[in-house]
Amino acid sequence: MPAPYLLAKRVPAALVAAVLLSAFIYACGGGDAAAPESSTAPPPVTEEEAVSELAEPPRNWSVVSDDIGAELATPDLGVGERRWAVVLFDDLGTIKFPVVLANSYFYPEGYEGRAPREGPIEEVKARYHAFPLGTRGIYVTHLEFDRVGDWSVEASIPSPDGNPRTVEVRFPVAEHTESVDIGQRPPASMNRTVDDVESISELTTGSQHDPELYSRSVAEALDEDRPFVIVFASPAFCTNAVCGPQVEVATNLREKYGDRASFIHVDLYENPHEIKGDLSVARVSPLLEEWGLVSQEWTFVMNADGAVAARFENFVPEAELEDALQAVLSPS
Repeated sequence: MPAPYLLAKRVPAALVAAVLLSAFIYACGGGDAAAPESSTAPPPVTEEEAVSELAEPPRNWSVVSDDIGAELATPDLGVGERRWAVVLFDDLGTIKFPVVLANSYFYPEGYEGRAPREGPIEEVKARYHAFPLGTRGIYVTHLEFDRVGDWSVEASIPSPDGNPRTVEVRFPVAEHTESVDIGQRPPASMNRTVDDVESISELTTGSQHDPELYSRSVAEALDEDRPFVIVFASPAFCTNAVCGPQVEVATNLREKYGDRASFIHVDLYENPHEIKGDLSVARVSPLLEEWGLVSQEWTFVMNADGAVAARFENFVPEAELEDALQAVLSPS
């Protein structure tokens, strides 16, 4: 078996920098446990400690390949049919074939066990979706995971000289996802709106301000009895390979479907206007913990009953999100 591919090995410097830098600008959900009573005040939090609280959680997936790198965009996987997405790249940049054939496998005794892997369980086509501006893109498919345990997806990628190269992405599948799942009704969160602040800059780190994205809370949207889309993202701090301009995508779709659906953006940070490039003062939005979010970007599509109809971990291309929205606007 080939040695695991290291991100720092023969990968473009821009991609390596993006992956490493994301560990310092990622906001993850999680509340502070109640501190025990003490007669002495705790020491002040240092800048280094404050930044570490925003660090990306340890990865639960790995890549095995001689010369292909990968960024799994959907690590929060549970049993059932799931959207599975990955960015693939080599030392020439992002791999952009229109379609890649991939097989899923199950490891009954884990990756180091003696029992051989089972499969292929499924053979699927992963289609490439370009990000805005076309400099990056993501492969997306759907897979059925019928049991908890260690899984992988393996694909064969042609090299520039025509010879096939293999990349295997290994990841666990849990009984349930950590985030709000399809069919569930999300928390009736009371996110702040334009009525609660003096300026939209208090609600988003982005430079493009669409007031309609901040006109209602989740609780209010759930009471409206019509579909809505909610995006969790921090526009100014999207630097890894699997996040993108999701808020701009939401605005584009709002302009097309705003008369039939609502659209909400919640920044990952509670105090965007105070950060000004200094993440040591950043406070994570409490909604991340409420929703169980463990990745840098999330987008959910709710049906008119207020239940999750589609969930997208990290960046979802506009065409894919539009398809999910149209499905709840015109249910069969």
